[in-house]
Amino acid sequence: MAGIFPSYALVNPSMVLPDLIINYQQASGAFATLGSRNPRAMLGPVDQYVYMRVLDIRTDVTGSQTNNGNQLPSVSMDARMISVPSYLFRVRAEYDHHDTNHAAAWNVALPEAQRLGMRQAIFQQLRNALLYGVKPSGGEGLMNTQGATTVTLPADSNGNTTVVTYDAGQLGQFLLTEIQAMMTRTMQMGRKCRIVVLGPQRTLGQMEMVKVVQLTSYQRAGSGTATITGQVGAILSDANVEIEWAYDDTLVGRGAGGTDAVIIAMPELDRPEVNSTINTNEFAKLSPSTDANSLMLCDMVAPREIPTPIPGGAIDVVSELRSTPGWVLRPESLTIASMAYSA
Repeated sequence: MAGIFPSYALVNPSMVLPDLIINYQQASGAFATLGSRNPRAMLGPVDQYVYMRVLDIRTDVTGSQTNNGNQLPSVSMDARMISVPSYLFRVRAEYDHHDTNHAAAWNVALPEAQRLGMRQAIFQQLRNALLYGVKPSGGEGLMNTQGATTVTLPADSNGNTTVVTYDAGQLGQFLLTEIQAMMTRTMQMGRKCRIVVLGPQRTLGQMEMVKVVQLTSYQRAGSGTATITGQVGAILSDANVEIEWAYDDTLVGRGAGGTDAVIIAMPELDRPEVNSTINTNEFAKLSPSTDANSLMLCDMVAPREIPTPIPGGAIDVVSELRSTPGWVLRPESLTIASMAYSA
């Protein structure tokens, strides 16, 4: 791993500030789309696949005023297995005491800098695996989920099709319509649930800071003062729904036809129940079961570091982490919207 720490000359007397100017990378909000908001450390160090059991049920019953029926229907259960592969992500750093001394002249602790750099490399690759998978043809990653709902932002009433020119109130209505459709598909209407909207900064930034809902001849929620995110958040709050806006710029150009992709996800389910002794979702009480709609499993919460001495006084450090790609267990909980940012 290259480390360029050249010599430098200073004017004397002078002052050198101790702080470093470090190029920042985007802290991706993609992991908010996972159940519990983080990968789960459940994998073994050599587990190649993760399997999960699926149980579907179909019920039938007869009804009559007498009990003279000889043939009665029964509960039908269909069990199957789904799976996802795991991958070992690895990166290496090599340095000796000369490299450490050169870095120290620039006020850089080289071992810590290499450690953080390797962790960032692995974490960025985990983000890519979460969204796009390692082998996309296998349906890995959120963007390649088979059975997910895909939509394209339609033209508004004025014929605008881009986020920049779109009517703010109608764009908010589009998002609310997709969220309502998702909640209907997952039987979550009337339940307390969490919705995550993940997209590029430029696209969601328009909704959060620029697109103020316009005043019209009739009153719109938040019109004149609220942006799209304020309007959508206020309406969903009344419906006991939490919404989280997250950002990831790798979604730029990932939608249909090179448009920006915006992921609308419901990471967890709230088990549908009613305050009654009669529950038409009674079978859902069977345990163990999971409420997660999307998962990512890894073998530990942080990468493992393996230092090895090298002849000549150098050290080799390997950082590694095993993880699955993003895995959507219930595709009906995911919507991928394609939105053109500008013409």
